[in-house]
Amino acid sequence: MTSMKKKSQIILPAHKTKIVCTIGPASRSPQVLKKMIASGMTVARLNFSHGTLEQHRRDIRQIRRVALGMSRPVSIMIDLPGSKIRVGTLHIEPILLIKGEMVTLTIGDNPCDGHHIPIDYKQLPDSVSKGSIVYLNDGFITLRVNIVDSNGVQCRVVSGGPVFSHKGVNLPGAKLFVDSVTEKDLFYVSFGLRENVHIFGASFIKNADDVRIVKEFAEKNGEYVHVIAKIERGEAVKNFDAILKVADGIMIARGDLGMEIPIEDVPVVQKQLIRRANLAGLPVITATQMLESMTENSRPTRAEVTDVANAILDGTDAVMLSEETAIGKYALEAVQMMGKIATSIERRRNGVDFRCNLRESFTDSCSGKKLSVADVISLNVVEAAEILDVRYILTTTESGSTARRISRFKPGCWILSFSKKKETVEFLPLSYGVYPIFLNNRGKSWHDPILRFMKTSGLVTSKDKVILTQRRFARQKGGTDSFGILTVGLHENHSNPGEPLKII
Repeated sequence: MTSMKKKSQIILPAHKTKIVCTIGPASRSPQVLKKMIASGMTVARLNFSHGTLEQHRRDIRQIRRVALGMSRPVSIMIDLPGSKIRVGTLHIEPILLIKGEMVTLTIGDNPCDGHHIPIDYKQLPDSVSKGSIVYLNDGFITLRVNIVDSNGVQCRVVSGGPVFSHKGVNLPGAKLFVDSVTEKDLFYVSFGLRENVHIFGASFIKNADDVRIVKEFAEKNGEYVHVIAKIERGEAVKNFDAILKVADGIMIARGDLGMEIPIEDVPVVQKQLIRRANLAGLPVITATQMLESMTENSRPTRAEVTDVANAILDGTDAVMLSEETAIGKYALEAVQMMGKIATSIERRRNGVDFRCNLRESFTDSCSGKKLSVADVISLNVVEAAEILDVRYILTTTESGSTARRISRFKPGCWILSFSKKKETVEFLPLSYGVYPIFLNNRGKSWHDPILRFMKTSGLVTSKDKVILTQRRFARQKGGTDSFGILTVGLHENHSNPGEPLKII
């Protein structure tokens, strides 16, 4: 977390798109973490589907030590397992399934051999019927149900391959008799709160109530959490607008989503969900298989590079690396490649002919509706920044809402967001182009401490123009209602708050 107490020079990344990295054996050492942060990692994801609590505890503390030593804001997100159905424990693995052969999916203690595979979902016979499709290993293996009886679910192998213990199982279109948020998930939330982590990814949610369960559990424990709603079920796509109203952010988890809905529909759904999250002012992460080939290879495929680029052009706030940084041979190179793609695309964003202008969509969607003051401010700030070639947008914020509302329009300049609340500063690294700064300011005026920071940070030169948003007239906390266009004079003393910040 960047603090106002630090006098060190700040070097902003070359790209404003945020990079989420999954931490694992390939990336948890201090040396690799330091290089990944320097290369653009802003969010460290801990996948609680794997690993021990003790290892996660060590990772959390290691990430914080490294980030603090570098004076870089790095968020930590715990990704909860959710109710994902998995293959059970195989006594001999892998089991190789051959196209055309029969295999039985069992739910009891039946023998595990090449023709019997245990599944950790007791209601499997109730969820499938003859003709149903079952996917194993993230969809690389396809089975078609032939017979459902007391011995299990007999299937014919449509496309085969190796099966390993604990790999995912998907039942597209089936009714699932499981809770989206499990007792184990809530146990992990408690663990995260004890480690002072307040960002959680809620997996396999179906509706807004699943998000509320996590939030209300934290509230009962006297804590506030930010919940990232992972969209990976068809039901979540249908209930997306309601989910947007209660979630703090969105992750488009395309791996399981591509098995829950027709895979050919995923690109369009991705664009639609990103657009709607942008309009709502929520950060959105695009995830799964973005640079997957870099798990084994030092360079990505051209298709992967295009995929990352298109997600950025769609308006995603962040792009995510999973196996690439958790277990990949080229973890650091994958982060660096993400950064290179983002830098190139952001530089060319305005020159690309694509129909994704959020400002036009926003004004069209609000036609005939009464805009909020905050929405009007965010629109005008971005337009003023572009017309006047402003160096930075400076926001003062309680909840982070002001910075996120501005961020959704993808301005060309950085948004430096100052807050007195650490939990706000910890969440803002997920938003495009936002650099959060913790301001331990007890006074009423923000001008003097912000100016001191700008002077010592090395971010501005004399006469640079900036925009400062603030709450000037509203009585309630939050409620940004004004902004000023300012020039910064670095040679003056600071005895008079506001003196070196001159309105032009």
